[in-house]
Amino acid sequence: METTRLSLLSLLPFLLLAIAAEATGGELSTYIVHVQAEENRVFGTPDDRKTWYHSFLPEHGRLVHAYHHVASGFAARLTRPELEAVSAMPGFLSATRARTYTTLTTHTPEFLGLNLEQGRRNYTSEFGAGVIVGVIDSGIFPDHPSFSDDGMPPPPAKWKGRCDFNRTSCNNKLIGARNFVSTLNDPNGTSARVPPIDDFGHGTHTASTAAGAVVPGANVLGHALGTAAGMAARAHIAMYKVCDLNGGCKTSDMLAGVDAAVGDGCDVISMSLAGPSVAFHLDPMAIGTFGAIEKGIFVSMAAGNSGPGESSVKNEAPWMLTVGASTMDRSIRSIVQLGNGAYFQGESLYQPNAGVHGAFYPLVSAGASGKPLAEFCGNGSLDGFDVKGKIVLCELTRNITAMNQGQVVLSAGGLGMILANQFAQGYDTLADENVLPSSSVDYLASAAIKLYLSSTANPVAHIGFRGTVLGTSPAPSIVYFSSRGPSRQGTGVLKPDITGPGVNVLAAWPFQIGPPSAPVLPGPTFNIISGTSMSTPHLAGIAALIKSKHPDWSPAAIKSAMMTTADITDRSGNPILNEQRVVANLFATGAGHHPRGLHRLPLQHVHEPASVGDRAPADRLLDHRRDQ
Repeated sequence: METTRLSLLSLLPFLLLAIAAEATGGELSTYIVHVQAEENRVFGTPDDRKTWYHSFLPEHGRLVHAYHHVASGFAARLTRPELEAVSAMPGFLSATRARTYTTLTTHTPEFLGLNLEQGRRNYTSEFGAGVIVGVIDSGIFPDHPSFSDDGMPPPPAKWKGRCDFNRTSCNNKLIGARNFVSTLNDPNGTSARVPPIDDFGHGTHTASTAAGAVVPGANVLGHALGTAAGMAARAHIAMYKVCDLNGGCKTSDMLAGVDAAVGDGCDVISMSLAGPSVAFHLDPMAIGTFGAIEKGIFVSMAAGNSGPGESSVKNEAPWMLTVGASTMDRSIRSIVQLGNGAYFQGESLYQPNAGVHGAFYPLVSAGASGKPLAEFCGNGSLDGFDVKGKIVLCELTRNITAMNQGQVVLSAGGLGMILANQFAQGYDTLADENVLPSSSVDYLASAAIKLYLSSTANPVAHIGFRGTVLGTSPAPSIVYFSSRGPSRQGTGVLKPDITGPGVNVLAAWPFQIGPPSAPVLPGPTFNIISGTSMSTPHLAGIAALIKSKHPDWSPAAIKSAMMTTADITDRSGNPILNEQRVVANLFATGAGHHPRGLHRLPLQHVHEPASVGDRAPADRLLDHRRDQ
């Protein structure tokens, strides 16, 4: 791939019309249409190309996006009969109906080998200087100090992008911000020039993880106190909003974001989004990222949160870096103690000073209500079931967030919640925010608590809190939700390529978190969340570090440097384990956990560590969460 210069059209030979879903009669649907101009046709300007695209359409107002850099084609709203008419026109190659992707949420320079020792030197221009990281996501909260441009130089001369915020929101750190979310309510089919504000935090979190500025005093509800900094703290950021408030991200909008990032002059693209596994020639993201890499832009994409089942990996094309998620050595510790004296360690982000951790309270299983699926504490599952003043055992599920489960328990009168792993989640626990005292416990603890409930007439428990605990092990290990190979579409290519920190990651957030009763702490807001959404920008930031040091390196060379320096052992020198605490296979780890191999990369500033001032040991980078 490094030496072979393939044209984009080589991905699309002899394609027939491919439509993912049927559209009835006169119903308008968004299609991505690939077209090819006759050999001697030359477009003098982008507007000339756009005019040609319009010639395929039945009327104005149907064009959603015109692609110029990574695809020859456009997105448009068409009925099925209109699409059939377009397919008969000269120059038509193929069409796919736009799909919806989702965001993938579920301390890191020191843990990753960027050993920022105190007393050495401050972050310098070496940390990604001159590199532009394009983030394809949900927008950004520009006023967060993670996007301060203190000490930042202007963007390089190659930058051609724009900022759709007001003049004071963008600066030398956040150099670009554009909105590509298309809406049915917009007669022009796009939200262009509407400020790309982050409605739900995902884009702010991922952007700050990749290239956020240094922010002292970062914490979440008082936990993980330290100095936050992106992997490439001196790189520039450009945000391309392609996801709406509900987390839906249309492939037509995503392709427009990638197209713009390439045209604007980005060096690295980070995309923490994933959709269904489809053949590469029918996958707009495979096609678009091929066009980006063909032009020398590195692409980091999330492997998906569909693990631990085999062949669950997403974003499988061989030219992109596909990133799985692993743990780090930090826990936001809670303790569950039973009336029989047994106690179990867990995690919780919300740890109130007063509540159930001072005494024992009756313990009850939500499944005892007798309602179908009541054990998952979904809406209405506890109606008519007496949980008032009790601690409720609920089971973890992908379909309901821990916050929603806590709200159900609280609304029914519950005093606290134990969130129990099922077998598939194994020994992994996540530090989630909640509205009441809670503790997430592993499968072994879950089984013991259930046994206690079934064998005791009057079971009781209490929940205690221990705050931030560092140096936990094993670390890293592959987290249960991280999608696994082998790839369905590229059976001869190992996927995921690599893994990075994706559990309990702290990074910038637009809003205060926690229940209304939680104290509002001074300073900027951060959040701790988990997912391959969080590991992906870590690796994008690493790519920016390498690109800054070796600007002439191709995406393939950067990817090779990462994968050949990745570690297949954890911090203790043992093989990396999975959620069941058995040795993880290559379809879980890929080439290994990269950042622990940073000391082997050709980066001089890694050998001479930097300092970011006073910081709690190992509480450094930026962290993130899971979108279950």
